[in-house]
Amino acid sequence: MNQPTTQETGQETADVFGPDSMLRRLVNEARWGLAVTRATVLEAAHPQIGTALIDNSTFVTYPWRRLRNTVVSTQRMLDPDPRVRHREAARLNRLHARISGTGQHGHRYDAMDAEARAWVVATLFESAVTMYRLSGESLGGPAMARLYAEFRTFLTLLEGDGDRLPATLREFWPYYDDMIDHRLENTEAVRVILYRLFANVPAPPLLRGHPAVWAAGRTVAGPVAAAITIASLPESFCRRVALPDLPGARALMHGAYLTAGLASRVLPDDWMQVGSFMSLLDPDDADGGGRWEHVRRKAGQAAAMIRLIAPAPEETGRAARSADRFFAEVLDQTGDGYLTWPDLAAMAREIATRLDLDEPDEERLYTAYATWWRELQTHLDTDGDGRVTRREYAAAAAALPGSGLIRIADVLFDVTDVDDDQVIDAREYQTLFRRAFHRDPSGGDDSYSRSAFIRRFVSFMSGQQPSAAYDSLLS
Repeated sequence: MNQPTTQETGQETADVFGPDSMLRRLVNEARWGLAVTRATVLEAAHPQIGTALIDNSTFVTYPWRRLRNTVVSTQRMLDPDPRVRHREAARLNRLHARISGTGQHGHRYDAMDAEARAWVVATLFESAVTMYRLSGESLGGPAMARLYAEFRTFLTLLEGDGDRLPATLREFWPYYDDMIDHRLENTEAVRVILYRLFANVPAPPLLRGHPAVWAAGRTVAGPVAAAITIASLPESFCRRVALPDLPGARALMHGAYLTAGLASRVLPDDWMQVGSFMSLLDPDDADGGGRWEHVRRKAGQAAAMIRLIAPAPEETGRAARSADRFFAEVLDQTGDGYLTWPDLAAMAREIATRLDLDEPDEERLYTAYATWWRELQTHLDTDGDGRVTRREYAAAAAALPGSGLIRIADVLFDVTDVDDDQVIDAREYQTLFRRAFHRDPSGGDDSYSRSAFIRRFVSFMSGQQPSAAYDSLLS
């Protein structure tokens, strides 16, 4: 017997995401990535969402980091403990409440817009149904209705109610078709995802030491991924936004989905769980490192072969990274070539997400980043256009007063110093880096006073001293 939904009983939303939840099982399958990629394109075609993605998101510059954060957030939202769910929903709502504005073409956007948020959930549901169908596992009527009810409950966790989505599955499909036919546009974000993200996606951390291997594979994989995604989209949407219908793309798409579906049924469950593939994003993780060690070795062998065929120019090393390079690799989070408030807000979001800060500490962190932004504007924005260029940063970064950075470091110190003795001991320091950066820092039994901790953080964030641990978070 199906568990009752919140809409049917008025009970706590904990009921619907119990051990038998279809949605919890779905999001832990590796093939869920096919559905999420497809849904992301349809989300980006919504004018508000597309504009917000271009102005605020780091998904093009740091797609693997964004993927990891999305997986972690979804797992929290579907956690068996309702307190974890509501804490994560509150965090996401605080995050979205800070994302609003006007895009380059005058389009207003607000990440708290109820229609846009409902559309995100709608695309995920429809893409899940499509994934099952193309994988040879079409859902029956009761199962599809149950999955839809769980997605509506997911929206209820965020919005307080799920009424922005139709109440029944029968009413959902006309709503979905109407959105496809009348609300979606060929936004810049759609083009960026299909033709820039797939073509230029950076190597995952596991393969970052072998750029030649990744570049060679991406040359083929990028266009193939774009073709598979386009071929899976609704035909009416493809016609409206003039997406190409490449020869053989539909056969390739069907083959990809059928292979993913067959693998999920035949291969051992732990091979096809999202956790196995998340190890690609955490190569130093104790559990995942051994699993992917053979991939590292094979990548190294392939890189050596590629270097023999086409020797790469010698690298100058990263020890003495210039201010210009620090700007590109750390500060420019959105990848538009400028430093603006959305870049600093993205850093704050990343730290708050990794540390799972509560509301007061999160507010302190954003306030500190806002202070730093005002300092950057005052001292570096020489032409007064509201943004800082690489040249402006490189010319005067060393002379910044740094009070904003000190406030940011103060927040990190306070949340790390759990026993409140004004010293971060070795255990607390390792906890910080394992929790936020997934690294074991060097330093042995070192401990840090507040001033020493602040000096290390400020020296990194001002581009004066490199740090492998902080790099893993922000670059």
